[in-house]
Amino acid sequence: MSPCCGFRAAGVSLISVPGWVGSSGMTYLQMCLGFCFGYAAVAFLLLPLYYRLRLTSIYGYLSLRFGRRAHRTGALFFLLSKLTGAAARLYLACLVLHQFVAAPLGLPYPVTAVMTLLLIWLYTRRSGIATLVRTDALQTACLLLAAAGLLWMSADVLGLGFGGVVEAVRQSPMSRIFEWNSTSPQAFWRQFLSGVFIVIVMTGLDQDMMQKNLTCRTLREAQKDMCAYGLCFVPVNLLFLALGILLYAVCEAQGIAVPERGDALLPTVVASGALGMWVVVPFSIGLVAAAFSSADSALTALTTSCCVDLLRLEERGLSEPMRNAVRRRVHVLMAAAFLCCVLVFYAAGSGTVIDLIYRLASYTYGPLLGLYAYGMFTRRAASDRLIPAVAVAAPVVCGLLDHFAPLWWGYTFGYELLMLNGLLTFLGLWLTGGRRRGLTCGHSAA
Repeated sequence: MSPCCGFRAAGVSLISVPGWVGSSGMTYLQMCLGFCFGYAAVAFLLLPLYYRLRLTSIYGYLSLRFGRRAHRTGALFFLLSKLTGAAARLYLACLVLHQFVAAPLGLPYPVTAVMTLLLIWLYTRRSGIATLVRTDALQTACLLLAAAGLLWMSADVLGLGFGGVVEAVRQSPMSRIFEWNSTSPQAFWRQFLSGVFIVIVMTGLDQDMMQKNLTCRTLREAQKDMCAYGLCFVPVNLLFLALGILLYAVCEAQGIAVPERGDALLPTVVASGALGMWVVVPFSIGLVAAAFSSADSALTALTTSCCVDLLRLEERGLSEPMRNAVRRRVHVLMAAAFLCCVLVFYAAGSGTVIDLIYRLASYTYGPLLGLYAYGMFTRRAASDRLIPAVAVAAPVVCGLLDHFAPLWWGYTFGYELLMLNGLLTFLGLWLTGGRRRGLTCGHSAA
């Protein structure tokens, strides 16, 4: 894969995914299979559109298709989605760093969060998207090496070779991958389809991810890298899940109390010294690398989207020094918003963070899914004036259904709430639609 779109693993996956095997086995791989198809959809549906229109921001498509209110609505939902999702990842990274670095020095968690964000702000203030792209590969390599090292140390503690690890994973009651009970939140088709649409919205409709993919020289190169990126998810998450099974086995063998929260499994085992004290170093390095990889790119993308989509700096005829001054202020405000979200998550004592990220995405990315689906696959117009109301109403209705569905029908929503959210947005746009206006999937900007 070329550097423009290299695979980037997330620190939250290293922490959260191993702990998931205790409650849901290896059923997360069902979503990972859906991720593969989701990346193919992004590569062959969305990337051609973005390359053809040559947009500074991908949400410029909404302005061409519907109008400026739609453009701003899409950008606002991206800001909300990216801010909360990236803050949740950073919250977990800061929590672990606090446990291993700051707490022994007597520093409180808010100080850890402030220092981490200050370093990220200083880095992104001086670097742009090209620098972030170049460092992604190194940061991901650190994380994956840390995961492989943890797996190797866990196997060594248990006295297992490669064949023994495979057999231990295979025989574990937590090794179940497929769930065919349709009433279970882990049911195959619910997980698989959720995986497809989660990738479409969290990658294909995400300004941060698309900024990096659009740095590829040609559409064909970007498509090739996008598909290769998707294929990496199954083996990488298989590694994380196998690590989780071994960590539970280490807890049993060493008499370590299994924590209630899945997110705490890996930090607890590392902190216990069962894997050796030296393992703290690669573990911390991998986590810091992943935290910076996620947060620095998110901070840069949020600043860019706010300046381009909401403030429209390029259209206001400001001088370059004035534009730079505004960008610096927006950058500071975004960093402050990050800090507020991180501290809110800390005060709330969030559960499994990766589950929280996907649930937040179901609400915040759903309107974007409906807007793009309606714009690309219909020729109908929609009332630009009513689009913000439709986009807000859909997640509100989803929240009510999520709360009352278990009481009324005995059905508990999973991540398929994202698809329902997008469908409600689509229907709302259809009801306010009329004659054809603007671009559709098959029409050029001209």
